[in-house]
Amino acid sequence: MRPKRPKFFVTVIAMLALAATLCLKLRLAHAGQEFSDSGLKVLEPIRNGSLTVFPVVASKSYPTGAFLTLDEGLRSGDVVVTEYGNVRGLVRRHNTPPVQHDTAEVNRLVLINNSKRPLLLLAGEIVAGGKQDRVIGKDRIVPPESDPVDLSVFCVEPGRWVATSANFGTSGATYAARAGATVGSGNGNASTLMVQPSVRAKAMGDKDQAQVWAEVRKEQQSVTVEVTGATPAAADELNSTSSYAVVMENERVKQEVDKIAKPIERDYQSLIQQLRDRKAVGVVVAVNGHVIWSDVFASTELLEKYWPKLVRSYASEAVVTQTKGGKASMSEAESFLDDMQGRRETIESEPGVFRHTEIDGNGFKAFALTSLLPKTGFDVHVAKMSE
Repeated sequence: MRPKRPKFFVTVIAMLALAATLCLKLRLAHAGQEFSDSGLKVLEPIRNGSLTVFPVVASKSYPTGAFLTLDEGLRSGDVVVTEYGNVRGLVRRHNTPPVQHDTAEVNRLVLINNSKRPLLLLAGEIVAGGKQDRVIGKDRIVPPESDPVDLSVFCVEPGRWVATSANFGTSGATYAARAGATVGSGNGNASTLMVQPSVRAKAMGDKDQAQVWAEVRKEQQSVTVEVTGATPAAADELNSTSSYAVVMENERVKQEVDKIAKPIERDYQSLIQQLRDRKAVGVVVAVNGHVIWSDVFASTELLEKYWPKLVRSYASEAVVTQTKGGKASMSEAESFLDDMQGRRETIESEPGVFRHTEIDGNGFKAFALTSLLPKTGFDVHVAKMSE
């Protein structure tokens, strides 16, 4: 006769078995939802052609509604960008017209934020007009109702040094004006362009005008080859300009970029809405199977504002680098996003406004813009590039 086990022993075994089952169910239920130490998580990718984007969600988001984007500021007229020398001094003088001086410099522009909101500038945004189109070289925050700010920029139009307008506007409006259309600067829904990652890297990482020009010429030549292969008549128009913005606003070029960008823009825009509760805040980007870039914001709201032009910049990179390659994996995207250990850090700060941190690591550079404005103290934007 088999001896009876104590009821207590049987109860303990049953409880342990139940606990093990519950733990297993919890692990399965939360599989793929754990956040890294950075508070970020990579999701399943969206792919189209040679471009892959991995959505990034965050464990926490921050209030960013107070920030004004460059597009919003230029459209409203609250933000004015002009050539260096066109604004008197560096002291705000209300109701005093600017004094015009022919002292423009390739790598300097002046910006005035007349709004009551802090202005967010992202490296890679193009301001078109003046004597040459320029690209912003570094993320920064400009306080409300600022004195004129001396911006560090890089030229992305090496063939022109003749003013098309006193001030700078959105790329779309400026291109239409050059083409003869009656488009007022700052009107409508026109927006600035974001240069593709390879050009952005030269401005942000190398900080060298000659290298920016060389990369612009390289990408212009590559996109011209891609487009004119299908439409030879487009060659003359594309070869007649040195402006990166004009080339990217060309109808044939836009069609090629749209083939890659539109499906991903549409799919991720829909996904952002679905992931609002999970705090979708950015992407990791791969081209031809290689992870090349990531952009992460402090909130879904900021991501939504920048997403249309960011995805077009990624697609522009894919258009000119269409080669056979493998598929980047989620583990590769996660590793890229999580690795922020650098050999050197460089910090630039404007007390009470922002801190900009550049990290040099093994095979990458990363850039973090931290707001120091009252009631903030969080990273507004973090960008990372592979080298």
